[in-house]
Amino acid sequence: MFWATLWALVLGFGLSGAVQAFVSRGEMERVLGNHRPATVARASILGAISSSCSYAASALAKTLFVRGADWTTSMVFMVASTNLVVELGIVLWLLIGWQFAVAEFVGGTIMIVLLAIVLPRVISATELEAARARLKGAGGAAASEGSGGPEPWRTRIRSAAGWSDAAGYTVSDLRMLRRELLIGFVVAGFLSELVPERWWHSIFLSGHGFGSSAENVVLGPFIALISFVCSVGNVPLAAALWKGGISFGGTVAFVFADLISLPLLAIARRYYGTRITLRMLAVFWAAMSVAGLATEYLFKAAGLVPTVHPRTVVTTGFGLDATLVLNVVAIVAFGAIYWLYRNRARFGGPSGYARDPVCGMQVEVAHAPAVARVDTATYYFYCDRCHDRFVSEPERYLRSGASPPAPPPPPASPVAVTLGRKPGPGGAAQ
Repeated sequence: MFWATLWALVLGFGLSGAVQAFVSRGEMERVLGNHRPATVARASILGAISSSCSYAASALAKTLFVRGADWTTSMVFMVASTNLVVELGIVLWLLIGWQFAVAEFVGGTIMIVLLAIVLPRVISATELEAARARLKGAGGAAASEGSGGPEPWRTRIRSAAGWSDAAGYTVSDLRMLRRELLIGFVVAGFLSELVPERWWHSIFLSGHGFGSSAENVVLGPFIALISFVCSVGNVPLAAALWKGGISFGGTVAFVFADLISLPLLAIARRYYGTRITLRMLAVFWAAMSVAGLATEYLFKAAGLVPTVHPRTVVTTGFGLDATLVLNVVAIVAFGAIYWLYRNRARFGGPSGYARDPVCGMQVEVAHAPAVARVDTATYYFYCDRCHDRFVSEPERYLRSGASPPAPPPPPASPVAVTLGRKPGPGGAAQ
């Protein structure tokens, strides 16, 4: 499965790195201030061209919300950035068929419309403002206005420094998601070959018409909830489930549900509190299930649902074919990307960026979701999950030399978090 999707992963992560390097975070904040249809559509487009990392999407959505973006629109952005991205569609196409790649975008659009309608009606503005104030008080986002930021994208896209930053994001994304990808491919391989088919059929109902479809689209998100695998890593698992007998709509709902895995729910609880998180879970689960069911019946009406489940996920073995050619090109391209990454300093690439000492992600200093200071050194984090791990064991990461001290913060930089003090509201150190 990894060999079959290698070129697609390099292409997808390369595109994601370029978008992260050239799209302004400040511009995102300014255009997402309400949940009108045009703003929701804009959030969907911005999300679709952003990183597919679920943890990063969660952190960025929280940051946008704290800085003034509408909460519903921030959630739409988060969903789009993990479910409407190019690399996800390509990997779906390669592993289980083009129908699933198309269904990703059709069902994702349905899910976003449902979230835009339902979310403002189940969570009050008073609760959201209280959550925003709590996050601001806990240093939940950078006050980045007026902090300078990178050059305009038209200038950066013509510079070696801009492309070296893009290479940094690409390598960082791969480093951040290597665990998810490894678990996804390994677990999917074992599930595909070792779990008896009759066991799958005992879980996923079939032959009962609408009842079977409804059970499958509800069960798909539950499997994602307990799987601890998110982002592109859950696509191999989706392939294994489809081989095992889950319905077309259940597979689509499972792919959408990477944002309600238990680790991400724990993060959301720290961000927004238990009440809002539980409502989020209920609305997201319902929207994913309804979107999966609606997509299945739309595709059935169009005659696009595959009529049989595959006996294998991919053809085993290697040969002189298009996959080999594409993978060789991808390996060469990744070599060039990695060379740019290793030589960023020569091109002026790292200016305004730091490296997360926990996950190794490249972080734009002016828009870092979390910051910590140790003695005179400042460290910037890609998401609050990394910040919390660093705060709990700073010596471990400092001893490993995972990150050199970041440069001094620019004017109006993020609120710093000094280690060793009592945790404040929401569990963030003050």
